[in-house]
Amino acid sequence: MFSVEQLQAFVITVETGSFSAAARRLGKVQSVVSQHIINLEIDCNTTLFERSGRYPKLTDAGIKLLPQAQALLNQHQRLKNAALALSDKTPSEITIALDEGIPFQKITHTINELQTKYPFVTLEFLSASSLDIIDMLKRQKVLTGIIFSELDIPSYLDYECIGSVKFDLYVAQTHPLAGQVCKNIDGLRLHRQLLIRSRNTQTSSFQLKISPDTWYADNYYLLLELALQGHGWCLLPEHVANESVLSGALVKLPLEFKEMGWQANVDVLQHQRHSNLAVFSVLRQLLRNLLKD
Repeated sequence: MFSVEQLQAFVITVETGSFSAAARRLGKVQSVVSQHIINLEIDCNTTLFERSGRYPKLTDAGIKLLPQAQALLNQHQRLKNAALALSDKTPSEITIALDEGIPFQKITHTINELQTKYPFVTLEFLSASSLDIIDMLKRQKVLTGIIFSELDIPSYLDYECIGSVKFDLYVAQTHPLAGQVCKNIDGLRLHRQLLIRSRNTQTSSFQLKISPDTWYADNYYLLLELALQGHGWCLLPEHVANESVLSGALVKLPLEFKEMGWQANVDVLQHQRHSNLAVFSVLRQLLRNLLKD
């Protein structure tokens, strides 16, 4: 019967594109990885990779086996994490990372309740872009993240939606776009766009690059300041833009296609290694539906 090591070698070879790259990721010599896959093929009584080319290519059988192997490995990791959490040792310190575009004041009541239930737990708060928070969760630098939903959430993170935040397009009152109505999206391409990007240069899945002239920042308050200085147009959460809109320094982009804004879902994420602990379950329950109308 096939083993977890065989399935790991199989899946990581697919992910990395070669036996040698899989060996490097697993910290093993290539011959061990190759033998694991050969043994898996023997156990399955079929060939999983076509080896005639420079790089291994999945056969039809390999394509069919891949999602099952991925699911089993994900469940195996979840089982390991659950076993580690059986002692349920509440950590003495919990770090919570929050995307700056999410209104912190709506979360303070939740924090007060958590402190009441766990008075001896030290809380640390960090702010970063949503993609940077996913990276920090991967490295377990933070234990809970509150982010704008991304299309690609790693399988080792548990998550649920806690509501949404309204976004819209904004520009400085002095910007040329403020004095005209854009009849279509091409009107936006003619002016610089201000866009959120993570510190490792990843762009959010809902922050679409429209203009060929783009400046980047890693949080919405920097985008707001760049917009107020007239450097371009940008997509901002309404609560970030409201004060500047009320003062007249910032305006919603005048558009013939009125509804360019949207509701961005907000998720709470926790690493599987910690999500089974009672304190994190309580935190999820307190955050649940927090930003829903």
